[in-house]
Amino acid sequence: MAGNKDFDLYKVSEEHDELRKVVRSLAEAKIAPFAAEVDEEGRFPQEALDALVAADLQAVHVPEEFGGAGADALATVIVIEEVARVCASSSLIPAVNKLGSLPVALSGSDELKKRYLGPLAKGDAMFSYCLSEPDAGSDAAGMKTRAVRDGDSYVLNGVKRWITNAGVSEYYTVMAVTDPEKRSKGISAFVVEKSDEGVSFGAPEKKLGIKGSPTREVYFDNVRIPADRMIGEEGTGFATAMKTLDHTRVTIAAQALGIAQGALDYAKEYVKERKQFGKPIGDFQGVQFMLADMAMKLEAARQLTYAAAAKSERTDGDLTFFGAAAKCYASDAAMEITTDAVQLLGGYGYTRDYPLERMMRDAKITQIYEGTNQVQRIVMARNLP
Repeated sequence: MAGNKDFDLYKVSEEHDELRKVVRSLAEAKIAPFAAEVDEEGRFPQEALDALVAADLQAVHVPEEFGGAGADALATVIVIEEVARVCASSSLIPAVNKLGSLPVALSGSDELKKRYLGPLAKGDAMFSYCLSEPDAGSDAAGMKTRAVRDGDSYVLNGVKRWITNAGVSEYYTVMAVTDPEKRSKGISAFVVEKSDEGVSFGAPEKKLGIKGSPTREVYFDNVRIPADRMIGEEGTGFATAMKTLDHTRVTIAAQALGIAQGALDYAKEYVKERKQFGKPIGDFQGVQFMLADMAMKLEAARQLTYAAAAKSERTDGDLTFFGAAAKCYASDAAMEITTDAVQLLGGYGYTRDYPLERMMRDAKITQIYEGTNQVQRIVMARNLP
């Protein structure tokens, strides 16, 4: 689905509806059957990657000129949303492929785009994003990873933390300090390859949720890379990183939508079947009110997310506000909806025999990564439309 800057994404087209049907069918048939096992074993969802690559859905955002589908921002949201509906860990394949590669798409040279977006579009490689560090989370400008120019190369040293799909991805967008005196304006962006000498990975983090998506530290020990792997001009890396997040926070909102939708769908069916006091619990007004509130919050989050996707596609001036608002609102809603879904199943919802406790655990991270929701509120306040 080719991107179109002139269309109105507030109105979901028939093409988008058809895409949703295709992705939902694939997700239910090829991804959902492994979701509990992936979570229980804490293993990468290879079945999901294989299915997404076979259907050309692993990186739909890549422009057609580089061999991609050229999907618009809403199409990308729908792919992530529908995969997250059955498995949040698997939804981080298309989501993080966009996060990791978008700096190249936004600021990279034509040669860099051809070299790295092509393999991503073919499914030959995945892309990760290296911004956070042990002492630089919300204050990303305080990073310490250094890149020092040496002839026609840069030599990187440092540590990145909380890197999604680290060790699985072949390519990494890495932010590093090239001029310590300039703080954020002294940060540059580079593409580092997994095979580069001096690149290594820490042990997978033991996480509350998204257990199928490996989160690891990435170590750079005198990693020498050609200077032409710099993304954009020297000193523009931090600006590129922030511009990237304006767009990709919409994809985290999409992930939150999918998790919440999956929880609501399951709870809705459960209350029709579960009987107490001689009738389905769904007949009780208290339960009906809970479901109504869950559905209302979910639809409000969806409308805000799709509006943000429209602004992402058009690169509107108020995208920073809307991207932060969509991510913040949708993730808060997902946490509330999944928690209520667990409540509706009572004791059963608290067990791993049912998917809702996994969905509740997975929903939590959407309030934290790509900027905590406290940071999102700061971003919104500074960029009020």
